[in-house]
Amino acid sequence: MDLKVRNTSEYEKFSIDDTLKALGTSMDGLIESGVENRLKTFGYNEIVEKKKNPFLEFLLRYWGPMPWLLELAMVLSFILRHNPEGIIIFVLLTVNAVIGHMHSRGSQRAVELLKKKLAIQAKVLRDGKWIMKESREVVPGDVLTVKLGDIVPADARIISGELSVDQSALTGESLPVETHQSDIVYSGSVVKRGESRCLVVNTGANTYFGKTAELVKIAKPKSHQQEVMMSIIKYMMYLGIAALILVLVYGLVMHIHEHLVTVLTRAVIFLMGAVPVALPAVLTIVQAVGAMELAKKGALVTRLDPIEDAASIDVLCLDKTGTITQNRLSVTDIMPLSEYKSAIRLSGLKTLKA
Repeated sequence: MDLKVRNTSEYEKFSIDDTLKALGTSMDGLIESGVENRLKTFGYNEIVEKKKNPFLEFLLRYWGPMPWLLELAMVLSFILRHNPEGIIIFVLLTVNAVIGHMHSRGSQRAVELLKKKLAIQAKVLRDGKWIMKESREVVPGDVLTVKLGDIVPADARIISGELSVDQSALTGESLPVETHQSDIVYSGSVVKRGESRCLVVNTGANTYFGKTAELVKIAKPKSHQQEVMMSIIKYMMYLGIAALILVLVYGLVMHIHEHLVTVLTRAVIFLMGAVPVALPAVLTIVQAVGAMELAKKGALVTRLDPIEDAASIDVLCLDKTGTITQNRLSVTDIMPLSEYKSAIRLSGLKTLKA
């Protein structure tokens, strides 16, 4: 049968029988021998991450507006035979690259380990028998069952039963959503109540969650740190170029007898002074220390730049609370009326005495 990838929203318009027909399956699930062909057509149920060459990833840390300025200053130092200054700039640039690369690789290894430990298992119907499979091996057309506490492994259509699912990771809505027969439950949703038999309609990058993840991978926002650093560099370069012009004019007009190389050397000194050579290394070291402190508190930092972005937030505006909080009310303090006063603490709460 010629199977093709459809958007999850298209299956909402189909009846259950039409969905079974479109996916070439039945209420009894798939035959194990036919799963291999579906894996070739739809791929594994996972978001594929492009593996980067560690060596090339390290070399890319020498590429960018800030490294270019440092490299320019380094080249000028060697041209003018100021070798110690050139070596110092190279060492600072390399320290910055090594610290950032080592932290990034360490975080990536930690993420990979977490992925293996948190691998989702799915209960699927194959060859008429219920078996446990890793979620990455689930394919469109599989019949699976989900119950309280399960994470839905793929976009699926309910063919029997009812569920209450938490879709906050996808929609931002903290309250559970009630779903019934023929409704779609999305990959990444958490079952809060009920048990249901579902038909998988999409997996991997074709799921609602997968498409969102692909958009996040495409986005390349400029970090707050980059904006601040470029702003500093811009104004420093303005001052440096202005000083360079003044020195050149003064040297060529007032000291015309001096050698041109001597005048250029003095001018370049001003230009090099305008380049904040140690700034990237200092910022990287500070961020690495911050990442270590966050790691002690259970936060996994995969990149250093977002630390600066988070630290520079002054006001955080949210339209929902349950997505980043526990969505529970708790008593933290008591404000007694005028004739009362708070007395002792009991089981985490304060009692009142007249």
